Amino acid sequence: MKQELRIAIIEDEKSIRDNIANLLKTHKGFEVVGMFATGEDAIISIPLINPDVVLVDINLPNKSGIDCITELKPICPNTQFLVSTSFEDTETVFNALKAGATGYLTKTIQSEKLLKSIVEVTNGGSPMSSHIARKVVDFFSFVNPSKEIEKLTERELQILKLLSKGLRYKEIAENTFISTETVRKHINNIYRKLQVQSSIEAINKVFPR
Repeated sequence: MKQELRIAIIEDEKSIRDNIANLLKTHKGFEVVGMFATGEDAIISIPLINPDVVLVDINLPNKSGIDCITELKPICPNTQFLVSTSFEDTETVFNALKAGATGYLTKTIQSEKLLKSIVEVTNGGSPMSSHIARKVVDFFSFVNPSKEIEKLTERELQILKLLSKGLRYKEIAENTFISTETVRKHINNIYRKLQVQSSIEAINKVFPR
């Protein structure tokens, strides 16, 4: 590990931003080199300061944290982007990881765990809050999906997997942070695309056993 890890923070809430900065400043081995309240400011400045790790909130005004990672990762390939957010839905998690995030933490994480995660991400690890890691494992729990999977969007696939676990429409809505009616529309689209009449048919067609 370097003498000091250079950390930048992208967080629109000043109190949270200051709390993270104060935590880092009171522990040896960390240097805060940049603090940004908007994605726009971060995208301009981060390539100039070239931090080792960027802590990124997802819910930012205008450009989201995922937008920031998407734009910054190609021009800062050696910088590690570690999400720190309150968003826990599967779609957001995977969009962040696909954009180039190396780890995904929720804001409820303990201070000591946050510090360890920053070090871990610079040592080749991919730290995740335990329930986020479980979502990732669950997502890949199906083996040998058929080519029918290519017909579905990420959201539709997510809903189909939740259906396969026996969740009802209301439970799926709660898990995905959308309305029950939206869940129903997605399921109708799944049936139409797969040319099936029931959830059992859809599950068996995409995930043959």
